[in-house]
Amino acid sequence: MRFLLFSFLLLFTVLANAQGRKYSNEFLKIGIGADAMAKAGAVVATSQGVQAAYWNPAGLGNLQTREAGIMHASYFAGIANYNYLAGAMPLDNGKAVGLSLIRFGVDDILNTSELIDADGNVDYDRISLFNAADYAVIASYAQPFKDRFTVGVNAKLVYRHIGDFARAIGFGFDLGAQTEWKGWKTGVVLRDITGTFNAWFINPDSFSETLEETGNELPEDALEITLPSLQVGASRDFTIYEGIGLEAEIDLFGSFDGKRNDLISTNFASFTPALGLNFDYENFVFLRLGMGNFQNYQEISGGQTLGFQPNLGLGLVYNNIQIDYALTDIGDQSVALYSNIFSVKFAF
Repeated sequence: MRFLLFSFLLLFTVLANAQGRKYSNEFLKIGIGADAMAKAGAVVATSQGVQAAYWNPAGLGNLQTREAGIMHASYFAGIANYNYLAGAMPLDNGKAVGLSLIRFGVDDILNTSELIDADGNVDYDRISLFNAADYAVIASYAQPFKDRFTVGVNAKLVYRHIGDFARAIGFGFDLGAQTEWKGWKTGVVLRDITGTFNAWFINPDSFSETLEETGNELPEDALEITLPSLQVGASRDFTIYEGIGLEAEIDLFGSFDGKRNDLISTNFASFTPALGLNFDYENFVFLRLGMGNFQNYQEISGGQTLGFQPNLGLGLVYNNIQIDYALTDIGDQSVALYSNIFSVKFAF
């Protein structure tokens, strides 16, 4: 409690000099695990094991054995790569800890700022390569609370860099809870609960001459804050036929950074739902469906249309190894491009 109070005091202290960004640290909102992403991220009430460290740290409290998980996904036709590696282990009395690593990056970007030499000649040998990448290290902890609840917390360290031009360091916290009552599983997670701080450091020596020659303004060091967001959900299990089960969950994603194109949108907050279905046969083979990212898109004609992101996934569990695949944005229902996502989870 003292730690959280200190974090809130720190938030208010720097708020006057920081800027709350609508799309700050967006790479941490992509999601992890092909099984969860096939369900459009509607997993806050049911996420368990090592991947729960990302979706809802309270889900780590259900760990029975040590687990490790890896994931790879390509975005924008392979231009960007998204990778995830994590491990978690149970402690005594229902407690558990986890550690996750996330990287989202675009590599081998052409730097043509020095393409033209001092004599005005084009020299392709002056082209260099750089990458723009975002990294996150997430330390997680979960434990029971009041018998019925499980609570969890994430401590996040963020590092971002754009070649030699700029870099940023940030930190923040997530707080989550899960419970089960009369067959219903519910969960809630508050991400960036105290605001995630990002301190940007600019290296003007790497591009100041080019910007000055082209009449552009030089950027300066800055401090930005990723504002809090909310995810709440409820789930229930059904038996369809002998050996065939269904886990259905509906979640609500909320952001507090102003008006968005979500289904429910106000100047204070915006909310959009997500639905996830998980069919299983003898807990061996899994078929997953999901719909999320419901957005109101502005048409050129002036009207609006509703877009959403459909997802499909397959999974297999054998000898403590879980292999999952997800195909997102089927049928191009939204403006996003489809992506192929693979993940593997090991239990020891």
